[in-house]
Amino acid sequence: MLPPAHTPPRMVTLVFLTGVSLMSLNMYLPSLAGMAVAFDVDYAVVNASISGYLAITAVLQLIIGPLSDRYGRRPVALIGIALFTLASIGCALATDIRVFLAFRILQGASIVGSALSRAVIQDMFPPQQAASRMGYVSMAMALAPLLSPMIGGGLDELFGWRANFWVFTIVGGALLVCCWADLGETNAAKSETFVKQFQTYPYLLKSRRFWGYSLCMMFSGGVFFAFLGGAPLVATAEFGLSPAVLGLFMGATPLGFLVGSFLSGRYAGRVPLIRMILIGRMVTVCGLPAGLVLMLAGYVTVGVMFGSVVFVGVGNGLSMPSTSAGALAVHPQLAGSAAGLSGAMMVGGGAVLNWIAGAVLVDGYAIFMLFTVLLATALLALLMALYVWSVDQAEARAAMVP
Repeated sequence: MLPPAHTPPRMVTLVFLTGVSLMSLNMYLPSLAGMAVAFDVDYAVVNASISGYLAITAVLQLIIGPLSDRYGRRPVALIGIALFTLASIGCALATDIRVFLAFRILQGASIVGSALSRAVIQDMFPPQQAASRMGYVSMAMALAPLLSPMIGGGLDELFGWRANFWVFTIVGGALLVCCWADLGETNAAKSETFVKQFQTYPYLLKSRRFWGYSLCMMFSGGVFFAFLGGAPLVATAEFGLSPAVLGLFMGATPLGFLVGSFLSGRYAGRVPLIRMILIGRMVTVCGLPAGLVLMLAGYVTVGVMFGSVVFVGVGNGLSMPSTSAGALAVHPQLAGSAAGLSGAMMVGGGAVLNWIAGAVLVDGYAIFMLFTVLLATALLALLMALYVWSVDQAEARAAMVP
């Protein structure tokens, strides 16, 4: 039997931890239509496995963070991964849609991966170095949604939809072994009791800097979620793209995020957090208006639409590791709670913006309405970044006063 880890994890373990938590969201999306037939239910019922999963992950992040501050990152991560693995078996064996949905929601425990990997990095490094490491981990956040649907579709073609959940089971088991052997405890300042923990918790909630970072992260991610909510309808109605071609173009944003995350990992350790965030937000805010202007000028093409959205991915990749590191650095003793709360805000806010983007589309003007929503959300993210900058400047001036 492998001995339990007693030292901080390698970065590859944190990348693996993050990637698995994200691949479980969308790897089986190509199978939804076939699953509806297999369970003899409407497509909307099977699609609830997505909305229910998002809802439970938002709630779980609020719980996982404080639990890891109290009991440590390692035990919470191991329990979450074990639950995900068992739930994957349940999904693979389910013959009733209600049983499947129950186990699918339980799979949401995999969110410990993306939530706690950030807290572990914050435990191990100072803020700027943490932002650099988060940049590399964030690359998994681009590769997972980019590759997972292609892998899942291939598995379905070869072995049927249940193959996805057997793969989840195998991957979950491998991740559990990996974390047992490599994920040593990094929380050196555990809360003695929940009472003492929540006595300091209001400090986090009252921090202007925490809300500035977290809202910037929420609106930054919200641009991407809004794009996901409107792009399929727009691309189908405006350009008549097939699902396969649409899937190829939808990879534009994750590819941009991959590039931005790589640049963040390379330079965030040398550039102040707020500067990295402002650079990323400006990249997005410059790219989207350029696309909108071209389309208003009559160049309504697939290349213009998806090409301008690449800037969303690059901007998010540049800024989100730094916004995350900044939010977690406000109160290092509550890094887990900060990771959970900021993550829940991003998922919950993103879900709302996803719905808004789909609701405001009007025939004949859908592409322009979509880009209006994207640009408005990107401007809100930039506004929040400027707010954090103003707080930094105010505190710097106050420190200079004798």
